[in-house]
Amino acid sequence: MTAHTLGWLGTGRMGSAMARRLLAAEHKVAVWNRTRSKAEALQADGATVADTIGELADQDVVFVMVSTPKDLEEVVLGENGLLSGSNKPQVIVDCSTVNTETSKKIRDAVVAAGSEFLAAPISGNPHMVDEGTSVMVASGPEETYEKVRPYLEAIGKASVHAGEDEQSRLVKLCHNLYLGLIVQSVSEVTTLAEKAGVPRAAFLEFLNNTVLGTEWVRRRTPDMLSLDLTPTFTTELLRKDFDLGLAAAREHEVTMPLAGSVFQLLQAAIGRGYRDDDFLSLFAVEAASSGLTLEPQTAESDESQS
Repeated sequence: MTAHTLGWLGTGRMGSAMARRLLAAEHKVAVWNRTRSKAEALQADGATVADTIGELADQDVVFVMVSTPKDLEEVVLGENGLLSGSNKPQVIVDCSTVNTETSKKIRDAVVAAGSEFLAAPISGNPHMVDEGTSVMVASGPEETYEKVRPYLEAIGKASVHAGEDEQSRLVKLCHNLYLGLIVQSVSEVTTLAEKAGVPRAAFLEFLNNTVLGTEWVRRRTPDMLSLDLTPTFTTELLRKDFDLGLAAAREHEVTMPLAGSVFQLLQAAIGRGYRDDDFLSLFAVEAASSGLTLEPQTAESDESQS
């Protein structure tokens, strides 16, 4: 049962999946979203819908999951944000992917208002959250982390405390930079194999069974075969995270030539119209740039041709 009253602000694809995990664990959760219908969709899972952000501020612990640093500042520090009224949450847990500067600004304001703040980004897509296989990384006072840890581990299979300040933000940015590198790498070698005459399914089956196989590629192989770009995470959002990650690299004077190249390829994908598609658009762009026309395939059809 819920030890604290819980609120959830931001019920997009990821936010909804994460809130459902708390509801499935029999926690009572009040939810709010700018587009009310997205919050109302959680009523069937047992959530109550708040009419305003101010209503969420009455909850003990409020989780936030929004898309951009600007959105985070608006919902926490804005005129009608979580800190705007006389009642404030005991703890604000932000799960968004933002830069360390924004995170520190929010943390300082929350602490000055007498509340606690934990930065807790998540690794995984909505499907992985539904399965309970996502992982959360948190930073902030250890006492605050331990207070909300049961909720983090109701959402994902594990949580890691990375430090007392904004370390989790950098961890998540490094994670998403690595994700982009994986996607581009598998896109390049798959394009080469297919253009040279190797069936796409055969190549990916081989790769997935080698020591180089990764859980992510195994999970997304069906989409690479069918060319399904239904978004789990959009090209635009990955570009945003690359922008933030490369800014952190500049700040810390770290060379990232591969990440810089992938950022330009994400720009190219958006320029080709893939902004709101899944970031597997990198595969489509790689193939097109290489003169390869991709056709949807299935493992069964490729096996019959081999």
